[in-house]
Amino acid sequence: MPGRFITLEGGEGAGKSTQARLLAQALRAAGHTVVETREPGGAPGAEILRGLLLDPHAAWSLPAETLLHFAARAEHIARTIRPALDAGSVVVCDRFADSTMAYQGYAQGGDRAAIAALTTIMALRPDLTLVLDVSEKTSLARLAGRGRAADRYEREGEAFFARIRAAFRAIAAADSARCVLIPAEDGPEAVAARIRDTVRTRLSLAP
Repeated sequence: MPGRFITLEGGEGAGKSTQARLLAQALRAAGHTVVETREPGGAPGAEILRGLLLDPHAAWSLPAETLLHFAARAEHIARTIRPALDAGSVVVCDRFADSTMAYQGYAQGGDRAAIAALTTIMALRPDLTLVLDVSEKTSLARLAGRGRAADRYEREGEAFFARIRAAFRAIAAADSARCVLIPAEDGPEAVAARIRDTVRTRLSLAP
């Protein structure tokens, strides 16, 4: 069986990490071999770059920030994702290339054509992307309840979160063959059930 690549996308506080973990657990319980990973990060070198990118004291130029994300992604693909897919595993990834387009392209005003070109160079397209959709007010409320210091992106305000939400909705609408918009305002179990149904329907996997 070929491997399958599932990504979870969405703004801050959308529940991506929780839902990636729940989906991975459900797939393992159904007998699948699952590699659970994240971006930025997911490989030793990429995790070093993650620390630099999320450092609240860093002040990257937009081109540098964008290229750092792609440098981390190249390592992630080479060291973690591609080997897992070649071995027939299901890869469940918390964020991937759509986040770069949404954050650096749409919300921060970067060069979307350049981001799209770099994404093509990476030569890896998810089989399914689950876009978790929550309001910016929900994002702010969930971040406030985490009880830890906010990273660079989490420190942005409501207007930034609104741009991120609009960006992900636009990305999902433009590529409906790959992306499914998942309402994520409800509790984790209700959202997880929607995700499992989507994975069954779209990929014929039984989580």
